[in-house]
Amino acid sequence: MKIRNVTHRGLRRLIEEDSAAGLPPATVPKLRRMLSFLQDMEREDELQTVPGWNAHRLTGDRKGVWSLTVTRNWRLTFRIDRDEGEVFDLDYEDYH
Repeated sequence: MKIRNVTHRGLRRLIEEDSAAGLPPATVPKLRRMLSFLQDMEREDELQTVPGWNAHRLTGDRKGVWSLTVTRNWRLTFRIDRDEGEVFDLDYEDYH
């Protein structure tokens, strides 16, 4: 899937410039794997094939947002436009 937009500046820099500035160095290899997976996947149900990422959809006021575990407190969150086959509103956030 194509990534339409990225909210987190450090994550955007990693994608566009291959620069890890603005991201914790220990998380960069995992974030690279996650981003590659998102770009290579064809359907959203593929997200649940990686058990360590704890992929799930949020509920409540964040209904429709997917969450992937990066570290204990940090998550990669995003929405999926099924019609366009795109990931959008991609963010790296302290979730708890």
